Amino acid sequence: MRRQTPLAIKKGQTSVRLPDSFETMGAVRCENCGEEFAIGHDPAFTSLVAAERQAHWLERVLADDHDGERPHPDRIVLPE
Repeated sequence: MRRQTPLAIKKGQTSVRLPDSFETMGAVRCENCGEEFAIGHDPAFTSLVAAERQAHWLERVLADDHDGERPHPDRIVLPE
C-alpha cells in the first residue's frame, strides 16, 4: 500500500479539500491573519507525534509567508 503524503488544507476555501480517506489530526491558526489549516494524514499512517511536529513546522511556514508578503496557499504538503 502506498502512503499518501500528509497535507495541510486552508479552511473556508472550496478549491482544495483533504482526500475523503484522510483523518484530520488537528488544526493550526496563523498568528498573523487568523487563517486556519487542517492537518490531514493517511489513516493507515496517523501519528500524533508527527502531527505535532508538522503543526510547529506549519506555524513557521505561515509566518514566513507574511514575512515575504505572500498569500497562504490553499494546500501545503507537510513533511513526514
